Amino acid sequence: MPQAAAILSATTEPKIRVMVVDDAVVFRGLVSRWMQDEPDIEIVSAHRNGQEALENFSRYDPDLVVLDIEMPVLDGLETLPRLLAKKPDLTVIISSTVTRRNAEVGIRALSLGAADYVSKPETNREMTMSPEFRRELIARIRALGRRRFERIAQAVRPQRFIAESAEPVSTPELPYRLRPFSAVPPRVLVIGSSTGGPQALQIMLRGIAPAIARVPVLITQHMPPTFTTILAEHIGRATGRPAHEGQNGELLAPGRLYIAPGARHMLIARDGEQARIVVNDDPPVHFCRPSVDPLFATAAAAFGSATLAVILTGMGSDGTDGASIVAEAGGSVIAQDEATSVIWGMPGSAAEAGVCAGILPLEAIASRINELVTGGRA
Repeated sequence: MPQAAAILSATTEPKIRVMVVDDAVVFRGLVSRWMQDEPDIEIVSAHRNGQEALENFSRYDPDLVVLDIEMPVLDGLETLPRLLAKKPDLTVIISSTVTRRNAEVGIRALSLGAADYVSKPETNREMTMSPEFRRELIARIRALGRRRFERIAQAVRPQRFIAESAEPVSTPELPYRLRPFSAVPPRVLVIGSSTGGPQALQIMLRGIAPAIARVPVLITQHMPPTFTTILAEHIGRATGRPAHEGQNGELLAPGRLYIAPGARHMLIARDGEQARIVVNDDPPVHFCRPSVDPLFATAAAAFGSATLAVILTGMGSDGTDGASIVAEAGGSVIAQDEATSVIWGMPGSAAEAGVCAGILPLEAIASRINELVTGGRA
C-alpha cells in the first residue's frame, strides 16, 4: 500500500462504499480500477443490471450507487426508486451517454431522488482516454459521499449530547459577514447552480412568479448539451413562462427565462438602452463550461447595482468571483444555506468570501427575491 494511502486508511474517516450498476463490462472494470487509486473510496460490488443490484443490495450496503440508465432486465429509472426504498438516505449518481432520451430520463431521475448526473463518453476508447471524465466522476463521488457522512453525523450529534449531558448544548452558526442589499430594485436576476441544482431550481422558480414577470431571468446550470435543452423545457412547464437556451444576440425581456447552453458560456452585453445575450466557446472557467462567473460578471457590468445574483447548491467555487464583481458594483448576492444544499461548495465559497447580502434556506429564497424585485423592503 502506498504511504499516503496507508496513512489515510489508518484514520477514523470511513471509506465511501460504492456500488456500480452498468451493463457495460468496460465501464464497470474502468471505474473499479480507478477507485483502487483512491484511498477514501472503495467499490464494494458491480452489477450488470438493476435486478442484480437490488438482489445484492443488502449484502453490500453501499453508501453511493453509480447507476446507468439503459440496461437490460431492469433499467436505471425503474431501479432508482427501489434502491431508495431500501435505503432512503442512499446517494445515487446517474451516469449515461448523452442522448435526447437519456437526458429526459436523467432529468426525471433527478426529480425522483438521484443526487447528480455524470455524462459518459460515447465510446469505450474515449472513456478510457478521458482524464476529464475520470476526474469528474471521482470528484462527485467524493463530494457527495462526504456530504452524506456529514448529514449522518449532524443527525446523530444531538442525541449524543443529550445522553452525555443533562444541560442543552447549542452549536452556534459560523459567522459570515453580510453586505446590505442594494437599495435599487433589480432589473435582472442571474442564477448559478450545479450539483443538486435542477431540483433546487424547480422549487425556487415556482415561487418567484411576481419577480419573473418584471425582470429577465438567466440561469447557468452545470450540465452537458441536450440536458440543458431538456432542463429549459422542464423549467418552462414549472413556471408557465417562456424558457429556452439563450441564443447569441438575443435581446433580454422581462417574463422570460434563459438557460446557458451546455458546453457554452452565456454572458450579457449592453446594447445601448437594451441588453442582449452573448454565447461563446471561451475556455472553461473552474473546469466548467458553462460557468457561472462570466454570467455574473457581465450582468454586473450591464446592470450595476440593479443586479440580483443567486448561488444555489453545487460543487466547487464557480460563481464566487462573479459574485464579488456583483457586490462591488453595488448589486445583491443571495446564497443558499448549507442545511438545504446538496453540496455547499459554490454557495459556501461565496458566503466565506463575504460577498453575500443573504444566506438563506432554499424555501426562503423565493420570497426574498419577490420582495426585492417588486419593491418590498428586505
